[in-house]
Amino acid sequence: MTTIPSMIPSPQQTKNSIDMRPIYIPNYIPNPYYVRIFDTTLRDGEQSPGAAMTSQEKLDIARQLAKLGVDVIEAGFPCSSQDEFKAVKMIAEEVGNDVDDNGYVPVIVGIARCNQKDIETAWEAVKHAMRPKISTFIATSPIHMEHKLGKSKEEVLQIACKMVKFARNLGCHDIQFVPEDATRSERDFLYQILGEVIKAGVTTVAIPDTVGITMPWEYGRLIADIKANTPGIENVVLSSHCHNDLGLAVANTLEGVRAGARQLEVTINGIGERAGNASLEEIVMALKCKRYDQFDGLYTGINTQHILKTSKMVEKYTGMYLQPHKALVGANAFVHESGIHQDGWLKHKATYEIILPESIGIKRSKGDGYVLGKLSGRAALRKRLEELGFQLKDDEINRVFFNFKALGDKKKRVTDEDLRTLVSNEVTHIEPIWKLGDLQVISGTLGLPSTTIRLINMNGSTHVACSIGQGSVDSALKAVNFIVKELMQEPIKLVEYSVTTIKNGIDGIVTTYVVICRENSNYESTSTLSQENVHPTFSGTAAGTDVVVSSVEAYIAALNKMLGSKE
Repeated sequence: MTTIPSMIPSPQQTKNSIDMRPIYIPNYIPNPYYVRIFDTTLRDGEQSPGAAMTSQEKLDIARQLAKLGVDVIEAGFPCSSQDEFKAVKMIAEEVGNDVDDNGYVPVIVGIARCNQKDIETAWEAVKHAMRPKISTFIATSPIHMEHKLGKSKEEVLQIACKMVKFARNLGCHDIQFVPEDATRSERDFLYQILGEVIKAGVTTVAIPDTVGITMPWEYGRLIADIKANTPGIENVVLSSHCHNDLGLAVANTLEGVRAGARQLEVTINGIGERAGNASLEEIVMALKCKRYDQFDGLYTGINTQHILKTSKMVEKYTGMYLQPHKALVGANAFVHESGIHQDGWLKHKATYEIILPESIGIKRSKGDGYVLGKLSGRAALRKRLEELGFQLKDDEINRVFFNFKALGDKKKRVTDEDLRTLVSNEVTHIEPIWKLGDLQVISGTLGLPSTTIRLINMNGSTHVACSIGQGSVDSALKAVNFIVKELMQEPIKLVEYSVTTIKNGIDGIVTTYVVICRENSNYESTSTLSQENVHPTFSGTAAGTDVVVSSVEAYIAALNKMLGSKE
């Protein structure tokens, strides 16, 4: 095995130089400040219930993991099925031989239990990679040895050493040994079995908190004790593998690296068995943010600008959708709603953001970074209105803000369309031009729904129209449109329609909310609307026990605002 040199760079030397990925040596990392990232998304991550992927999906993710720059890709469990074997082999042959301009190519790992069939199959799957590796495991805790394996410590020790030698005889010279349930294993036995497999030829030993039971200080102490008491530990790379059953996988992994682990086993989005594994994005960015004041200059080779893209790919392929507040990659991770926070953030981003979202691949445009809701203040409202092209005076802002807060109490988020409507409503103060007289709807399964409606104009004249539609509400609104278009040459476009509240069962009050605009205004959604083409929209709200009647009344309320306004 490679002997560690005595001359090593200091943290300050590392800080002042370009962070380079050191050459890959299986049992030794030439730069002691470099931390290998071992990604097990395709193996441990896929063990999440419902997260199974096809061979092609696994290959796509492996390609993306290589772009991300992970040092090691655990591609799967080749012995588990023919499709899994095929996927691991494809990854080994393609991704495992795709060397970039800097000489980087990921190590490709196949996992195997400590038996000949598993190890032979794993080797067949990965051996065509430029840097193939086998990770083999056997349980070492009393509860696992007694109830799962039915074997003594002596038998487990013998099997582990025999299988490591078997793997080396196949031609594999990069072998990781994993004492399953290490954190519940007897310390002396753990030191013993690790020492023996090191003598047998392993290059890496991983210390798994298999059931996620350990506290961070306990896990850090375990890594330190293994370094101090295991014969030959200085001749291998020590790896951390933590599960999240108590929500401590990331904390435990960081304590592991502080105690001397130099390979960290993680998954994208923290997916994995039961409650998941340590999250790659959280580990990598924690090391990056606190590199010098907490981690003595440690660094990784991860290209962080690929984090978001990788996260989204894994989310899509596994169907395991992220909670909005997921650190770094959740929908809310870089979004602010509190008025106090928004005010500070608008003045200086660093007041409430510890990293630049662009550093993990998030591309923000105007209006991104904060959302408007009931907790937002005037500063954020004014800023967003300016971004939408509105220049309002202070008294106008105050009036819009009052209605904005009222709307925020009813909706989780106030959209750009809502803001345009609030502004349009603010400049519209008129007497109703149209009122609902009578309304009759015929609906059922024997034909298209039809509506007969009578509207009363502000001058007292009445107008009647009939229409059919795809539903009761559709036919009623079309009847209104027929009268208005015929008499006032005002074609109308429905922008938004929602039934916002239904309470107290089937006889409860229905609150209907509609937004309309002139049909010739070429209204577009927020995502495509430019600031130079802002067109007014008008809202109306009505409540009642009949959803069709309340819909028509809300529509007429919006219509009266539109007819009484000036573009």
